[in-house]
Amino acid sequence: MTGQSGIRDLLFERAKALDVIRSYFRQQNVIEVDTRLLDQFSVTDPYMSALTVYTPNKQQVGFLQTSPEYAMKRLLSQGSGDIYQLSKMFRAEENGRFHDSEFTMLEWYRTGFSLESLMDDVYQLISHVIGKRNRITLTYQNAFLKYLNIDPFKISDKELISFSEKKLGDIPKDMLRDNYLTLLFSECIESSLPTEDVTFIIDYPTSQSALAKLKSVDGYQVAERFEVYCNGIELANGFYELTDPDEQLKRFENDNIIRTRLGYPEMVIDHRLIDALQKGLPECSGVALGFDRLLMIKLGKTSISEVLPLD
Repeated sequence: MTGQSGIRDLLFERAKALDVIRSYFRQQNVIEVDTRLLDQFSVTDPYMSALTVYTPNKQQVGFLQTSPEYAMKRLLSQGSGDIYQLSKMFRAEENGRFHDSEFTMLEWYRTGFSLESLMDDVYQLISHVIGKRNRITLTYQNAFLKYLNIDPFKISDKELISFSEKKLGDIPKDMLRDNYLTLLFSECIESSLPTEDVTFIIDYPTSQSALAKLKSVDGYQVAERFEVYCNGIELANGFYELTDPDEQLKRFENDNIIRTRLGYPEMVIDHRLIDALQKGLPECSGVALGFDRLLMIKLGKTSISEVLPLD
C-alpha cells in the first residue's frame, strides 16, 4: 500500500489506466461484461486454489472466482460476440511480490481471431498502457535451449530431475514432470528474459494445454497458447480456445486425477461449461492479464502492494 501523501496520485494512475483499457476496447467494439464473483463451482486446475465462502452456520455457499473464463465462454456460446471483463478475482495463494489473494484481472475474448491475431491485440493494449516496447517471441522449447541448454521435449524424466536438483538445490521430491519444468522456467528463465522487452512465449507442451487447442509443430504436438513477460513479470496467459466438449471434459477429469496424486481435494466439474461447448463455442482466442502487474510496470514499482490503494 502506498503512503498517505501518494494515495491521490496512485488512485489517479489506476483510474487513468482503467480508462485507457476501456477506451481501447470501445474503439475495437468489444463489449464489457460483468459476471458472478461468487459461484457454486470453481476450476479443476491442480495448481490453482479457490477461496471458499461459508455462511455463519458454516454451510458452503460457493467459491470466489479465480477467473471469469467459464462464465464468459457461456456468454460466447450464447452469441455475445467479442467481450472483455475488468474485475476483482480471488486465489488462495500466499501474498508476495507479484501476488495478492485479491487482484484485478482483465480478461477478453475475440471471435474469429487466431492466436497470432490475439498476440497482436495484447501487444497493442499493453503498448497503450505502458508505452511502446520492443516485442520478442520465443517458443517454450527455444527458451529452455537458450537459457538452460536443455530441450524440454527431449530430456528424459531422470535427466530432468537430476538437472533440476543441481540447478535449483533443495526442491520437493517425486514431483510431476511439469512441476520441474515450471520451477525451472520461473526460477531460471523468467529472470533471464530481456527486462525492457515484451516477450511472448509460445508452443507449450500439451501437458500444459489447459483450455487451449493443440497443433503439430516440427513433429511435436504443442498447445496453442502463450504467456507474456515484461520487466521479469508474467503479465498474461492466452489460448486459442478449445471448442471440443468431450476433450475438455477429459482434461477436467485428468486435472482431478492429478489433484488426487498431489494430495489435493477433487473439484466438482462445472458441466455448464461443457454444455456451452456442446451448444457451440465460436472459434475464438482469449487471454487473461493481470492489471495490477501491468500498472507495476507502468509506474516502475517492484511490488504489487505498491499499486494497491488499500491492503
